[in-house]
Amino acid sequence: MDELRRYLRHTAERLVPGRYLAASAVALGFDMGSFLVLLALGIAAAPAAALSYTLGIGVHWFISSRAVFVTGVAARGPARTRQKALFVASALVGLALTAGIVGLGAALGLDPRLAKIAAVGVSFAATWLLRARIVFAV
Repeated sequence: MDELRRYLRHTAERLVPGRYLAASAVALGFDMGSFLVLLALGIAAAPAAALSYTLGIGVHWFISSRAVFVTGVAARGPARTRQKALFVASALVGLALTAGIVGLGAALGLDPRLAKIAAVGVSFAATWLLRARIVFAV
């Protein structure tokens, strides 16, 4: 019971006060801003979503490792390298979800901006779970 309580408190400290949400919002700002620029440059919706999401990945690692999951960051060396690889893997799951949802939406004739918004919600939930339970697990 104490372990569950500690896990819930730790999760609340990361999500409810807004650190993870804030990190995600900043990364999303970079993601969406570059997505709109890429669309304006005539790049197809799915590749634009993938490229912009990649920019957001870098921003999210920087913020997550320094302000959100501070207690779960591995020491420098092989453990940190493994953790970065897991973070990238979690981001690739989000990237695949994002590109797939935006591509499907575009194929169905939906506005790619609306498809991107739907993809944001799905990707957020998936990457949060992976990062909290695997990448930065305490």
